[in-house]
Amino acid sequence: MICDRYDTAVVPFPFAEQPVLKRRPVVILSGRHFNERNDATVVAMITTAKATAWPSDILIRDLQSASLNAACVIRWRLATIPNELVLRRLGSLSGLDRLACERELANILL
Repeated sequence: MICDRYDTAVVPFPFAEQPVLKRRPVVILSGRHFNERNDATVVAMITTAKATAWPSDILIRDLQSASLNAACVIRWRLATIPNELVLRRLGSLSGLDRLACERELANILL
């Protein structure tokens, strides 16, 4: 499945410390053109982060737009996954949540 940048979706997310894939929500970071050309999509984990927090976590403020049911954060644990692993699209980040992503991504790349 091909998604657009800032869509939220469900994928089997890889974990470096475990040989397991866990279905979880993600935010799509790469644009449609990249996703189509490379047959892969760059994603960031979305988590409830009940037990941990990273200083760079971004609180998703508009859960309805993102089609999420509980308070969540975008965690900058990134993966590039084959498009066929994008199981379904949920929603998309609101304008303010997109702006927060852009700001934090700029900070990461400094």
